[in-house]
Amino acid sequence: MSSRRVPAVATRPLSSSGMLRRLIQPRWSSSRASLIQGDLFDHGSLVDAIRGADIVISAVGPRQLAEQPRIVMAIKEAGNVKRFLPSEFGSDVERVHTVDPAATLYAGKVSLRRLIEAEGIPHTYVCCNGFAETYLPSIGDVTAVGAGPPSAKIMVLGDGDAKAVFVVEEDIAAYTVRAVDDRRTLNKILYMRPPANVMSHKEVISMWERKVGRTFQIVRIPEADLLKMIKEAAFPLNILLSLALSIFVRGDQANFEIEPSFGVEATELYPDLRYTTVDEYLDRLL
Repeated sequence: MSSRRVPAVATRPLSSSGMLRRLIQPRWSSSRASLIQGDLFDHGSLVDAIRGADIVISAVGPRQLAEQPRIVMAIKEAGNVKRFLPSEFGSDVERVHTVDPAATLYAGKVSLRRLIEAEGIPHTYVCCNGFAETYLPSIGDVTAVGAGPPSAKIMVLGDGDAKAVFVVEEDIAAYTVRAVDDRRTLNKILYMRPPANVMSHKEVISMWERKVGRTFQIVRIPEADLLKMIKEAAFPLNILLSLALSIFVRGDQANFEIEPSFGVEATELYPDLRYTTVDEYLDRLL
């Protein structure tokens, strides 16, 4: 494991690299990791950074997702990368059913997959499904993300019965790091479906009600009304709602079998890693 080299690559002009170093270096100085600078928009510097790595993990955000072919081309030119993990970290982009703006976001990730495969780059696609720290603080109410636990009512999209998957960010990182040089994940999709965390929105609400000793008013939003809300909402609510259509209404995270021909499941591969359950996470909100 210690032989792995993974770069940290700046995604904005090198003129800001001094600030980047000041922010990151203190956290890295006590570790065995090295900070390698590069720029997503400077091909030469990106190639140089990647030449210093065995494994490349892209963690660019939504505004840079369309720029990831730059990373693919730099990896191709560098010629030394043993594994590339593009910035997916969500639902399986080829097994979702939603509308814009999320549909366009997913389509771009699908195109990137095809490019990676066409260029023959060894890869792992990480589908961690739902970020617990996005959805659970509002008890699954996507219309109230960032507002904390509800005080009186909870908005439920659809009938609330579709199964979603919630994974705490620290666990996503732990499973990802274990997978980067595991031959079982090579050219496969790594799914994260912790069994205790595959739950419907109604189940999450019931669990929360038991913990706080009270019931909440449930306000249901039918799919037709949700589609109208998505069209009328501004960013970032529109993208959260279009993602939620797939997750909480259509159940796209857990409604298919993981076949060995294309995927593996993280908790089955690494049973020694203990994950945070939804039950435990909700305790943090009390």
